[in-house]
Amino acid sequence: MTDGDEQGSGPAASGGDQPDPAVVASGGAPRRRRGWPLWTALALVLALVACGVPGVLLLGLVGDAAGRPAAGRDDDPAAAAARQLGMRMTAQLDRQASALLGGDRTGFLAVAEPAARPDLSRRYAALHALRVTVWQPAADGVPAAVEGRPGEWRLAVTVRYCFVVPGCTPSTVEIGTRWQLVGEEPRLLAVEESRAKPAGARPWEVSDLAVAVGKRTVVATTPALRAKLPGLLAQAEAAATVADRYAVTGTTPDRYLVFYAGRAEWQRWYGGGRPKWTAGYAVGVGGGHQDVVLNAQSLTSAGVDDLLRHELTHAASLPDHGYSDRSRWWLVEGLAEYAGADGQPVGRYEGLAEVRTLVHGGWNGRLDSLAPADDAADDRVGGSYGVGYLAVRHLVDRYGEQRVLDFFRAVVHEHRSLGDAADQVFGERWSALHDDCVAYVRAVAG
Repeated sequence: MTDGDEQGSGPAASGGDQPDPAVVASGGAPRRRRGWPLWTALALVLALVACGVPGVLLLGLVGDAAGRPAAGRDDDPAAAAARQLGMRMTAQLDRQASALLGGDRTGFLAVAEPAARPDLSRRYAALHALRVTVWQPAADGVPAAVEGRPGEWRLAVTVRYCFVVPGCTPSTVEIGTRWQLVGEEPRLLAVEESRAKPAGARPWEVSDLAVAVGKRTVVATTPALRAKLPGLLAQAEAAATVADRYAVTGTTPDRYLVFYAGRAEWQRWYGGGRPKWTAGYAVGVGGGHQDVVLNAQSLTSAGVDDLLRHELTHAASLPDHGYSDRSRWWLVEGLAEYAGADGQPVGRYEGLAEVRTLVHGGWNGRLDSLAPADDAADDRVGGSYGVGYLAVRHLVDRYGEQRVLDFFRAVVHEHRSLGDAADQVFGERWSALHDDCVAYVRAVAG
């Protein structure tokens, strides 16, 4: 079973698009930008004075920090000081990026204080094992003083990155960095792991990795599970040839990235916290990429091929940020289950027993109510995936794969209603098609 919040496989749940909420202010007094606290601004200015940064006027700073208007934003000493400090930090990050891409481990570590180097050494090794080809850090705003740690600063950074393929559309990760001034030079104290939803900490941020690279896939796991890599890579390469057929936009992923998680890694990679029945999931990481994670603890060797086809189909078929409408769950998971079945006869689908249990156990006959709860029993989850598979299978048998992919694109990518999409793609009313799909499911269930 897989979870897809991101997207999962089957039994899997694909959840999905979790866009950041837009904050809209209407009416009332306009919100004021909070000024830096006086002690923070003074600390920054004094630190930069000590480093020889010119043009810092304490009088102007005190006026602005106390809430009184400054002479103008361009002349604000605190803002100017922050910008200059931020520029020095980003220059250090640029040097580090050049060293990373140039294979210079010593240069990569040179911008950091000794305490930060063990973590950075592990990151460097993991990124190189993944064959990093693009690494572009950019500051998000200006440095902020770390409360309770005089002389320390925090700078939020967004990194654009690619693996294996130099010309890919980069994925992105948001991380926090902490710094200390040593003389005139900002020195890196720590790189925090990403906590941004929906992706959370990437495996290469928090774990040692062993990696195998193929023509269409990259498979990574922990050193303890290294022996699994040759077999996993062969299975992933085979699954990729199937998943490529379901790239609904017409563009296949440049590489499918698959992480094979041990017990501890399953709880930590990408934030952990998946439903207990999940065997794998796909999660959007930007740039049109979906990273795939498999749960080593819940997989048997016989189930890996189906699961890989399922999850890689999510990576090929889903939009960048997944999807948010759980009423479409049956279609997203049904397509992935259809790919996972890889053309086998319906009678050999392994979830038919769970389908029968669900159909005869009080299911209301609505496809839009199939998505299982996080704490659902295994047979309820398996039955839901199976019903989704059978509904998609019926549509494919009736209209062919390409028209079903067009329908999927209209519903999941273009956010069209099922009624509009069915009318456009199939020339049929969705209410009638829905009932036909359910009748087919009930007939198969017997």
